[in-house]
Amino acid sequence: MAEKQIEIVSTKKAPVAIGPYSQAVIANGLIFVAGQIGMIPGNRKMITGDVPAQTRQALENLKAILEAAGSGMAHVVKVTIFMKDLDHFQQVNEVYAEYFSDYQPARSTVQVSRLPATADVEIEAIAVQP
Repeated sequence: MAEKQIEIVSTKKAPVAIGPYSQAVIANGLIFVAGQIGMIPGNRKMITGDVPAQTRQALENLKAILEAAGSGMAHVVKVTIFMKDLDHFQQVNEVYAEYFSDYQPARSTVQVSRLPATADVEIEAIAVQP
């Protein structure tokens, strides 16, 4: 029986974890990216701006982690979006479509009461290694 391989992914091009978790973990060819918020890499501060700005920064963080794992947005198979207010659903979708225009992975979107660092949006993903 083959030994299962697990690899921790870390990059300075995305915010460091704000708790005891990894930016991403690769297990048996799948990349599990931790939820990303609109935090700016390197300074642990939220991006200034509205929900679209936070969404864009969260997706940029996600993209940087995937690239550090040797993958990319085109290899994402599942996305989960957590939002404080589903009234911003269309705004999030508009930014999201910029990153997933030709290929749309499976996705779930849920409203939650609170997110880390006063974020309005958090996005996590599962991808495959190319």
